[in-house]
Amino acid sequence: MYQYNQVDHQLIKERVAQFRDQTERFINGELPLAEYLPLRLQNGLYVQRHAPMLRVAIPYGLLNATQVRKLAHIARQYDKGYAHISTRQNMQFNWPALEQVPDILEELAEVEMHAIQTSGNCIRNVTTDQFAGVAHDEVADPRAVCEMLRQWSTFHPEFAFLPRKFKLAVSADAEDRAGVKVHDIGIKVRRDDGKIGYDIYVGGGLGRTPMIGSLIKEKLEGEFLLPYLEAILRIYNRYGRRDNKYKARIKILVKALTPEVFAERVQQEFEIIKDGDLHTSQEKLEYYESFFKLLVEPLTADTLSSVKATLEADKAADPAFANWVQRNVRPHKLDGYANVTLSLKCTDIPPGDVSDDQLDAIADFADEFSKGQIRTTHFQNMVLTDVQEDQLKALYSKLVPLKLATANTGYITDIICCPGGDFCALANAKSIPVAADIQQVFDDQDYIYDLGPLDLNISGCMNACGHHHVGHIGILGVDKKGEEFYQLSVGGSSKDNASIGKILGPSISREDIAGAVKKVIDVYVEQRHEGEDFLSTLERIGTAEMKERVYAKPAS
Repeated sequence: MYQYNQVDHQLIKERVAQFRDQTERFINGELPLAEYLPLRLQNGLYVQRHAPMLRVAIPYGLLNATQVRKLAHIARQYDKGYAHISTRQNMQFNWPALEQVPDILEELAEVEMHAIQTSGNCIRNVTTDQFAGVAHDEVADPRAVCEMLRQWSTFHPEFAFLPRKFKLAVSADAEDRAGVKVHDIGIKVRRDDGKIGYDIYVGGGLGRTPMIGSLIKEKLEGEFLLPYLEAILRIYNRYGRRDNKYKARIKILVKALTPEVFAERVQQEFEIIKDGDLHTSQEKLEYYESFFKLLVEPLTADTLSSVKATLEADKAADPAFANWVQRNVRPHKLDGYANVTLSLKCTDIPPGDVSDDQLDAIADFADEFSKGQIRTTHFQNMVLTDVQEDQLKALYSKLVPLKLATANTGYITDIICCPGGDFCALANAKSIPVAADIQQVFDDQDYIYDLGPLDLNISGCMNACGHHHVGHIGILGVDKKGEEFYQLSVGGSSKDNASIGKILGPSISREDIAGAVKKVIDVYVEQRHEGEDFLSTLERIGTAEMKERVYAKPAS
């Protein structure tokens, strides 16, 4: 992973000192709220329903054990003993005291972490596949590209005050686990004749006006990525709406101009700057790649045979372990190793929350099993990579008592859920209790496995932090005369077949929403063909029967 140099350390140190002075002046009444607001946002600090919320940057979701222990300490010392993983692979603390936030930032700096550009109208955390660099199906390791983008976009003077917040994602895998088509800019890494290139999607995004991004550049040569992205941002900065925040995202500009006209303007700007300082030489690319090497070596034939035999024996001896391996363990690019998802979706814990004790334990597990590295995911879980397969049983045995071994990754109870009305001042309705209700309805493991992989996403407001638009089933909290109601949609996807879900009908009361989800699932179960997944069934039958079932009036 990337290691800070002397300039990085000095820059973060000075930034913390600067924000400490700004915060002290605000608390003392010397700095007006209107002036303090953009300053705190630039340092990841929000004011939520009950307390400030600090969002900590986790670039492309990559952490080391030392950093995770520091996050555990912050949760214990400055918060209420837990943290929350966001859908941008960042980590949030919901209860810090305002006067202690500079202390938190100072402690983060000790382990090469910060909260810069995790909020505000700037380029946010660049996200990628949680298995980047170790995925068996990727054409290249996208982390070097992510780091290059992070360094390019951080403190960029032209991008500090964009018309609106801006999000990038990079994917190099076949199914697109990063959701590039629902980002302001999505970058799909490709390899043609041994050379790395990129397909560039622009104008995706969720929120009030959800859209799928348009492919505006195919087969962009690898050395021209940064100048092409700079050209996109320049066109956005020049023509993006600043008079209406609801029309300020780049997706509105792309739609207004049409993708073809937008692409033409970007190309014109690109031709001016493509051979300048941003041109990425092979030497520069190798510099970024040098931080991201495989941490494990191929196993010898004899060792591999022994590792495989041990894993098979362990699965045969323990059906619960075998089930966990099937659901939560993904293939590694090197045979004999595995990538393990630690589920943060135990039914009695809000989705995405992780306690200080769990974080400490995860750091220990990373040192023991995963070469000291951990990943966060935009599905609000955590991942240990590079685990040798004959050590999976030992890891599983340690995860179970910590409630980190729920075998539901990718299934209906692996819910993506924003903090909602319990914490967020923007929310129209609660999200966490709805997630709990749904998990209780679907508490039969055999039943959820029979349903097959199924994404269920919940947002408490139109900002769509829970990505409800791209859930196979999406739930949006709305306010109706002071009461909490929920809008139900079906058919969304963030993967390579990206689509925006269709709203079924009128909003549904809090007490009825979990039951409505069950009715949707009942129709799927009744109508599916053998081996057919939810989206395929929905595409074939449409939404009419689901709508009828959900909104049918009870018999008198």
